[in-house]
Amino acid sequence: MARAVKAKSLRTRRTVAQARSLVGKLLVRRWVDGTITRHRITEVEAYDGERDLACHASQGRTKRNEVMYRPGGVWYVYLCYGVHEMLNLVTGPAGYPAAVLIRGIEGSPGPGRLTKRLEISRALNGVVAARASGLWLEDDGYKAPRGTRRVGARIGVDYAGPVWARKPWRFWLEL
Repeated sequence: MARAVKAKSLRTRRTVAQARSLVGKLLVRRWVDGTITRHRITEVEAYDGERDLACHASQGRTKRNEVMYRPGGVWYVYLCYGVHEMLNLVTGPAGYPAAVLIRGIEGSPGPGRLTKRLEISRALNGVVAARASGLWLEDDGYKAPRGTRRVGARIGVDYAGPVWARKPWRFWLEL
């Protein structure tokens, strides 16, 4: 039996460890008609605070990234390149801006495909990741097959400079 991941457990400064632990969890969507679908998370990236030059908070607090400064356990959804919504889970305590980008689920590699498939929009920005929101996380005890977990540099963050662009803060399953 799967159990919901509690928002309170996402309020530590261990964003990179939390990102790693989200791979294999379930992203659960309740649709307008009441149907519930579960999707295995296959890829994530960590963005950890104002010092992380690839993080939206690296330039300080703005209207766009304000939700990142809230206590962990809320969704941060933003528009990328004017085309794709991006789904992030805020982590860390209040005042510490950090989030995990959900980059892929089984059957939908890539953050833009994921949000299209699950009809995720900015209406979820700042909403608690809980059943009441219609989008939440569950842990069903899944264990990835031996040798399928991968770690590497984040994608598309060369602007952050070589130190931050090369951080091994991307985690995925190679199934």
